[in-house]
Amino acid sequence: MQVTKQILLGSAENDRRSQKVLYEYCYRQFIRLCMRYYSNHEDARHALNNGFLKIVNGLQNVDLDELNFAAWAKRIIVNTLIDEYRKNKNHNRVIVAKETESELANSAEKVENLGSLELNYQEILDLLKTIPPISAHVFTLYVIDGYNHKEIGELLEISEGTSKWHLSTARKLLRDRLELMENRYEKRFVI
Repeated sequence: MQVTKQILLGSAENDRRSQKVLYEYCYRQFIRLCMRYYSNHEDARHALNNGFLKIVNGLQNVDLDELNFAAWAKRIIVNTLIDEYRKNKNHNRVIVAKETESELANSAEKVENLGSLELNYQEILDLLKTIPPISAHVFTLYVIDGYNHKEIGELLEISEGTSKWHLSTARKLLRDRLELMENRYEKRFVI
């Protein structure tokens, strides 16, 4: 489904039908994005709803002729997710150990390809939920959303080095869990 200029204009003018169509589009487009940041569907939907309100309110302030709606809306949703994270940061606090640059470099060495597991999207999300929240957020922002460590540091209000540490930790924890899954998978087929 494509969002038309008429739907955007109607949504900006508080036409409920247009807003419903726009919400259904945004829900389909962005619920998976929100699920990457939250462990349950209710919290993800809550963040999506907050982002949708910002989208509708922001429509009045943008040039709809020049707007790439999908990219603009995604940016608003990601920023909303980050704002929600900051707001709840004290609940997600994780103690960060200090590591030297050489330890960080060594932790990023050889990664065995575990692609034979062929995980589906939901399994990857479930796997991300097993690691500390801030490490999962850093991993998602860096690997999936394409942010660099400086940007992640600014967004999450952590240092660039701490961002690197969390990425390294997330990779190690995910690698360990994938290896465990692979071992279980192989044991099922041993005769």
